Amino acid sequence: MADLDVIQKTKIYHTLYLLNLSFARIVAHCQTLHDAGVFKSKFSRLYQAYAQELQAEINDEALETVTSIEADDMHRFGKVRDARDKELRDPDDGAPRARKCRKAE
Repeated sequence: MADLDVIQKTKIYHTLYLLNLSFARIVAHCQTLHDAGVFKSKFSRLYQAYAQELQAEINDEALETVTSIEADDMHRFGKVRDARDKELRDPDDGAPRARKCRKAE
């Protein structure tokens, strides 16, 4: 998958949040219908299980892809940190240089 910008990643996470919230509501609404006598216990549990199974399948598929995207980003952005650490390393001992503080005159 191509590199995603922060806006695209935010949309992915927000969409997953909305999907999971919707599944939670479906489960709760099935319980409400059961409590009102519309669904028998057997069917209420069945429909809740169907919803939760689909939720798990969607999350599993989505998170597999999202995990891969995040791992790629961690590697890519880690290169930036490595380059900066190398830049700050003291050539004499290999340790990072201390930052110099300037005093305002």
